[in-house]
Amino acid sequence: MTFRTRFAPSPTGPLHIGHAYSAIMCHDMARAEDGAFLLRMEDTDLQRSKPEWERLIIEDLLWLGLSWDGPVHRQSEHIERYNARLETLADRRLLYPCSCTRSDIRAALTAPQEGVAHQVYPGTCRGRPMSERREGDAIRLDLFAALNLLAGDELAFTESGPAHAGRHLVDADHALRTIGDIVLGRKGDGIVAYFLASAFDDTDQGISHVIRGEDLFDFTPVQVILQHLFGFPTPIYHHHRLIR
Repeated sequence: MTFRTRFAPSPTGPLHIGHAYSAIMCHDMARAEDGAFLLRMEDTDLQRSKPEWERLIIEDLLWLGLSWDGPVHRQSEHIERYNARLETLADRRLLYPCSCTRSDIRAALTAPQEGVAHQVYPGTCRGRPMSERREGDAIRLDLFAALNLLAGDELAFTESGPAHAGRHLVDADHALRTIGDIVLGRKGDGIVAYFLASAFDDTDQGISHVIRGEDLFDFTPVQVILQHLFGFPTPIYHHHRLIR
């Protein structure tokens, strides 16, 4: 297996020390394995992502002495492709529209942040069909239906990080209690969620190892579930300690 990893910041603010540590970890692990280190901008939040933040992030990475292979991949340039794939889940009746508040929807669309608790959606809109989706509606994954569809699959991932090393099975009941019906997109502005775009890009870019902070460990089952729904391979995960 060729070692391929990526550093994927969101250009919504400056690179902080934790991001810098993660970038160095990704870069050094890739180079140690004579592998590839890619740079991806997770800029699907079109309101908060700014070119000036991307420029400053790149300047900081270069100042740290990091180099990456190939051009910078920007998720904002691939929104149509993400949405086309999202529609395949709608065709399988795994999605429903949600009209809960826009602030809740926006928070659900962004990448998880350290120290911010994930709130499980109570399923208020779960009975709505996709034919009733309106402008501004969030598009949620019916996790119960998705897990039923995947009942015959072994949902698992391999972790190489120091705190959780080993093989981990995704427990369906635990996922329903702690993850719930996540937001995958929003009708009207074409925005897709971090989880969805990340799963697509990791596959399309041939990522073999996902290296990131241990605060994201609990969200790994979400990506494993999405990988299985689309028939994608599951990379090896490495969650490193946090720098505060």
